Amino acid sequence: MVAASSTAVPSSTTPPSSTTASPSTTASSSTKDHTASSPRAQARLTIDPAFTQGRIDDRLFGSFVEHLGRCVYTGIYEPGHPTADADGFRQDVIDLVRELGVTTIRYPGGNFVSGYRWEDGVGPERPRRLDLAWHSTETNRFGLHEMASWLDKVGGNELMEAVNLGTRGVQEALDLLEYANVPGGTALSERRRRNGADEPFGIRMWCLGNEMDGPWQLGHKTAHEYGRLAAMTAAAMRQVDPDLELVVCGSSSHGMDTFGQWERTVLEETYDAVDFVSCHAYYQPSDGDLASFLASGVDMDAFIRDVSATIDAAAARLRSSHRVAISFDEWNVWYMDAEPSKTPEGIGNWPVAPRLLEDRYSVLDAVVFGDLLITLLKHADRVRSASLAQLVNVIAPIMTEPGGPSWRQTTFYPFALTAQLAKGGTVYEPKQTSSTHDTAKYGAVDTVDSVAVNAPDGSLAVFAVNRSVDEPAEFTIRLPEGDVSSLDARTLHEDDPMASNTLEHPDAVVPHANASARITDGEVHITLPPVSWTAIRIGR
Repeated sequence: MVAASSTAVPSSTTPPSSTTASPSTTASSSTKDHTASSPRAQARLTIDPAFTQGRIDDRLFGSFVEHLGRCVYTGIYEPGHPTADADGFRQDVIDLVRELGVTTIRYPGGNFVSGYRWEDGVGPERPRRLDLAWHSTETNRFGLHEMASWLDKVGGNELMEAVNLGTRGVQEALDLLEYANVPGGTALSERRRRNGADEPFGIRMWCLGNEMDGPWQLGHKTAHEYGRLAAMTAAAMRQVDPDLELVVCGSSSHGMDTFGQWERTVLEETYDAVDFVSCHAYYQPSDGDLASFLASGVDMDAFIRDVSATIDAAAARLRSSHRVAISFDEWNVWYMDAEPSKTPEGIGNWPVAPRLLEDRYSVLDAVVFGDLLITLLKHADRVRSASLAQLVNVIAPIMTEPGGPSWRQTTFYPFALTAQLAKGGTVYEPKQTSSTHDTAKYGAVDTVDSVAVNAPDGSLAVFAVNRSVDEPAEFTIRLPEGDVSSLDARTLHEDDPMASNTLEHPDAVVPHANASARITDGEVHITLPPVSWTAIRIGR
């Protein structure tokens, strides 16, 4: 992460039961008619079952828990909360995390990990430490054992562990691996057993540091310095367990001055020793340019294509048959220049779990967010893992109040609906034409962006955004041959694109059934209002 200066609500994300081939509604969302305006933009998507892009890895729906602000403390962990269990885990948050549909959880950082001593977070003695990344005090009441236990209660989600290659190195990574994964019989594995985990944690996926290209990173290194350290660490860890899946740090944004050269140098050192290279990207509007902000997916798409080309070039130069995938393990909308992202200051001011990066997301933000998720799906052949940053309170889809309720932000809905409809599916090769409009940052862009997925149950799922600030779009989907048993379309849109969900009004923004959806002669026709995200399920 780049440095920066009530659960009683009925679920709105449960897939509807099948109905006849007409729009359907759910108990939690009303129907809106989006046909009143005369649309000018046009888009057409053709679904051809003979051409697929790739299977969607469940890890694409991962998220991220960092010791930052209130993500852990008063987020997922709050002893004494009315819903907290015996271990201090908030049950209301667990319920929302399950509904969100996240899979792999990246932990414990983030910038935090570059100064983290993992030993502080295990055993009975938990020393308080300064967290230099976020100018806070880390109590270490929550550590590896607590995270593993929390994941078990969520549903057995996979843990993606990061090692500190900022202020530490090979030996400390080996120590953590031995502690976590060796069954017993050694000093560190027996220490784990004494600390209450008789069975090893069995962590398969490991991040070799975090954003080591960033000058803000504690222990920042050049590409060559980091590449050599990552290669040595990977080789050593594989001597303990050759079946680990390792993620090497790529660029912390597409706009880094060292982008491209960083990947080339790091992959030159590590290519055959790692399985993933990471990408990180955050987006926010600049100078009120909403048109460019709505087209942020264009930059993410180019980022993925550029890194994929660099991976292929490294493989060719090294004459390697090994395949390295992309782990897009930080992505989101983040207003990093705004007040919530300003860290505490002063040598005597190191608060515990301060309110940091608690952005309130609008409909506009959720549409951009949904477009980023569409972009990840369109590259499912290359992006095999992704982590929404972050999960609770910190630029998150889930918000909480200490001692109080939790609620869904606007960004909750695109993620949850996409996870429910697309997880385990196969992405069709993109075959879309669209009207375009001009943006200051990206030039002419497609007004509509979309992706189609063949779901495991045989249904089709289409996700689409209208990037226009003020024009509706007529969207047509040409279906493969075959009977259609049901059609359901839900759209996230409000007349005020800045509308958001808050503690006082947690349900101000929810998806609504889109009454314009209809099927005619093997085609779905639907009107997409401006600044909107839509999920369409076609039962077959």
